[in-house]
Amino acid sequence: MSNHENFMRMAIDLSEYNVKEGQGGPFGAVIVKDGMVLARSANKVVSNNDPTAHAEISAIRLACQELGTFSLDGCEIYTSCEPCPMCLGAIYWAKIDKIYYANTKADAAAIGFDDHLIYQELNLPMEKRKLPIVQLMRDEALSAFKLWGEAENKEDY
Repeated sequence: MSNHENFMRMAIDLSEYNVKEGQGGPFGAVIVKDGMVLARSANKVVSNNDPTAHAEISAIRLACQELGTFSLDGCEIYTSCEPCPMCLGAIYWAKIDKIYYANTKADAAAIGFDDHLIYQELNLPMEKRKLPIVQLMRDEALSAFKLWGEAENKEDY
C-alpha cells in the first residue's frame, strides 16, 4: 500500500469511527507534511455544536496549532469526501498544496449532505439569493481597511 493509500485509509477510518461512535457525520481528514501526519480529525459538527467543525476545517485548525502558523504551505490533505464549498475555501486560505479525496459530492448528496444549493447561490447576484444580504455602514467600515493599508506591522496572509 502506498503512503497516499495509508493516509486516505486514516481519513476513511476516522469517518467510519465517527459514525460508529455517534459523534457526527461520516467525514474524516488527515493533513500531512513531508510524509508525516500533522493532524487528523473527524467531523465535529454535532459533538462540538459547531456548524463549521467539518473534518477538514478541524484538521486545518489542529495542523496550524501544531506548526504555529496560519499557512499550511507544503502540506497535503486527505479527506474521506470531496470538500464542501466551505472546506474548499478553507483549504485554499490555508495554502494547502494538494487535496486527495475518496467519496464525491454526489455520493455525499445521496446520503443527505447536499451542497447543491450553496453552489447555485454563489452563482447568483446577491439580490437574488435565498438568504437576504444587506450592506450597512460601508463608509465607517472602510476606516479599518485604511488602517490596515497604512499599517507597518501587518503580516499579509
